[in-house]
Amino acid sequence: MSVDEKQKLGEVLARLRDGLQGLQPAIEAIDSFLPYLGEPKEPTWNPGKIKWSQEQGAKGPFEKSEDVTSLDFKEMLKDLAAHQGKLSRDGYFYWTFQNGSTVGRKKRQK
Repeated sequence: MSVDEKQKLGEVLARLRDGLQGLQPAIEAIDSFLPYLGEPKEPTWNPGKIKWSQEQGAKGPFEKSEDVTSLDFKEMLKDLAAHQGKLSRDGYFYWTFQNGSTVGRKKRQK
């Protein structure tokens, strides 16, 4: 398997992992396999530099951002777009709202 093929497979598995939120055993199994393929590239955005507001949704509290002036927010939107609008990072699940310019995040359940 070439390096490019391994990178693509790693990206596919990472997206699959992100889509399996709430299925912790499946996520752990994928996480244990990813190091053999090489982890996806580190994101270039810092969620701590993005303005978040506390919100209440149908499934409980979450944070929301529309910080379009922030470069970190713009990079986060690009990363989310590359992952079909959903991803997990550093204990949070991130998603893009239908309008494409609003992002929500919620701490992942353990």
